[in-house]
Amino acid sequence: MKLGLNIGYYGTAIADNFSLISEAEELGYDSVWTAEAYGSDALTPLAFIAARTERIKVGSAVFQMPARTPAMTAMTATTMDQMSHGRFILGLGVSGPQVVEGWHGKAFGKPLVVTREYITILRKMFARDEPVSFDGSYYTLPYAGPDATGLGKPLKIMTAPKGGNLPIYLAAIGPKNVRLSAEIADGWLPVFFSPDRSHQVYQPMLDAGFALSGVGAKASTFAIAPTVSALVTDDLEAGRLQMKPQLALYIGGMGAKGRNFYNDLACRYGFDAEAEQIQELYLAGKKMEATLAVPDQLVDEVCLVGPTERIRDRLEAWKEAGVSTLILGTSDLNTLREIARHVL
Repeated sequence: MKLGLNIGYYGTAIADNFSLISEAEELGYDSVWTAEAYGSDALTPLAFIAARTERIKVGSAVFQMPARTPAMTAMTATTMDQMSHGRFILGLGVSGPQVVEGWHGKAFGKPLVVTREYITILRKMFARDEPVSFDGSYYTLPYAGPDATGLGKPLKIMTAPKGGNLPIYLAAIGPKNVRLSAEIADGWLPVFFSPDRSHQVYQPMLDAGFALSGVGAKASTFAIAPTVSALVTDDLEAGRLQMKPQLALYIGGMGAKGRNFYNDLACRYGFDAEAEQIQELYLAGKKMEATLAVPDQLVDEVCLVGPTERIRDRLEAWKEAGVSTLILGTSDLNTLREIARHVL
């Protein structure tokens, strides 16, 4: 199992303090990842990181698909891949209705169809076999709408990724999205991944996707790379408490009632009553109460927190669940070092 580091939504902070990433590369971490919501973008920090490192891979977890056309993503990914000498991993996600429609001003639409079309176009562009044409429900190349000039023509990207291909990972939570990831992507970026429930909850979805891919050895090459909040501390209760605000935010407030994918995930894990309570409290503005309503068991399943010995033992579950790269969500140097000591 490899290790990665996710610096999250606040990539701009690395301009003042690069020590965490430097340490990760020195320790032998395989990759470093950035995210975007509606603040710092994921690309600019990755370019900054790639320029100041030599070996560690750089990945987007994730680029929001509604924020960029497939062509813009192909151009960006190819540029990053070339300038990092083949170290770039393209992670994509559809985001959620509140961000897609509220921030990007686009219809959320049918995310499975959007994702399939988007990646199909990217594959065509990366391959450079021919000028790219596409006629889909959401994307049409060349554009042929009623206001088209008629002058658009199929084009071929001017430069190709190193090796002629580029790994594409998908962030997915729902059963159909996870299955689609296994079918059309090279890897999966889960969040709040429970290794204890992976065989029961995730494996049927993954197996169905592998079968649909038509690639016989797909399961053996497919990467599973969850981001996991981590903290090494001798005070387990205090450590758990540090993990709970993020879980409360996502389960309670990241989406509307009845349309919260993270809440649905907690329910699939068996925390139905707790998820409902967290959401009711959070949407009522009672964020502290919602945080305290997050059960310790859920924290223990989806996070790595506690004394070194406890985390060392817990790491075995992630290995047994088939995790390819364990991406740590941490800003703590000691945590970075201690987990590396037991994995690398």
